[in-house]
Amino acid sequence: MNSQETVQALMDSVQRGDFDRAKTLLSDDFRFKGLVRKPISGKTWLRLSASLKMAFSGLNYHFKMDSADGNVVNTTSQMSGNNRGAFDLTGLHMGVISATHKNFSTAMENNQITVRNEKVSSWVVEPTEGGGLMGILGQLGVEPTSL
Repeated sequence: MNSQETVQALMDSVQRGDFDRAKTLLSDDFRFKGLVRKPISGKTWLRLSASLKMAFSGLNYHFKMDSADGNVVNTTSQMSGNNRGAFDLTGLHMGVISATHKNFSTAMENNQITVRNEKVSSWVVEPTEGGGLMGILGQLGVEPTSL
């Protein structure tokens, strides 16, 4: 697979909730940057992604491929869904947030994803007001305490 195919396969797996497949597409040293102050590991990112899938019905990442330059893929994403279940953020030391039954739609975010040896090794989200986890929590009316 080329870099774009690898990234698309990863996002397709996450969107479907196939986290076993997603795990095979991450390098052992994968880091996700931009969610909270410190980068998180692949294990934490996959747990958070699984929690998102469980907590939000109709979860959609609105993921789009923009361009690629060798092993670096530029994409956009904009998440939306409805909070119908508990949102487990224990991996981020925030506990579990009860269902609010509210809809959310985050701001569009730019991502830079690096692929090495057909595995995603880095995912960096450009800071965007109203995007990501902070955007979701704000729309749910949840005050982030330890981010």
